[in-house]
Amino acid sequence: MSADPRRLVLLRHGQTAWNAAHRIQGQLDAELDDTGHAQAAAVGPRMASLKPVALWSSDSARARQTAAYVAKETGLEPTYDARLREYFLGDRQGMTHAEYAEAAPEEFAAFRQGDFDVVPGGEKAIDVANRMVAALRELVASIDAGELAVAVSHGAAIRDTVPILLGLPVTERAVLHGLDNCGWVELRATGPGGPFRLVAYNRVTPIS
Repeated sequence: MSADPRRLVLLRHGQTAWNAAHRIQGQLDAELDDTGHAQAAAVGPRMASLKPVALWSSDSARARQTAAYVAKETGLEPTYDARLREYFLGDRQGMTHAEYAEAAPEEFAAFRQGDFDVVPGGEKAIDVANRMVAALRELVASIDAGELAVAVSHGAAIRDTVPILLGLPVTERAVLHGLDNCGWVELRATGPGGPFRLVAYNRVTPIS
């Protein structure tokens, strides 16, 4: 590994009212609620302390709002990229967990275990991971050795991308739990185009 590896932080967006209500968002837009704004305001200075030189974000409203707090603290201009979006989850988007469990109990049980491939008409894990990895490798390639970049994305999309970045099959996502709102992952690149190494998973900045 280089003495000055490129570093990558994957930051989940802050809480939305849909998160609090256990309603499935997928690629539907939901804005941050008061708690989500407080979480994003708290994590902004923490991200700034890492001295990032680049900030990319999903173009979903909740990610853009979270990225705005990081931008404010870092002075960076966010780049919005649709490849950093959450899973598309078909007709399950907008349903509460209770509604989903009633409509398709076995499917919902698998979904709750992190297997989103069971969702009819939804994106598959490998497709989400591939689009995420493509964007993130472009982001990392845009910075120099020893520098750090931040990407604001979504819980399941980040969780299922981390194994691929580590050189593991996406099926290894089962060993990871979902990120908390405004939780983040830190990785370090082992070399150009090579796998990353995991430094931290689900770090969270407390809100006052």
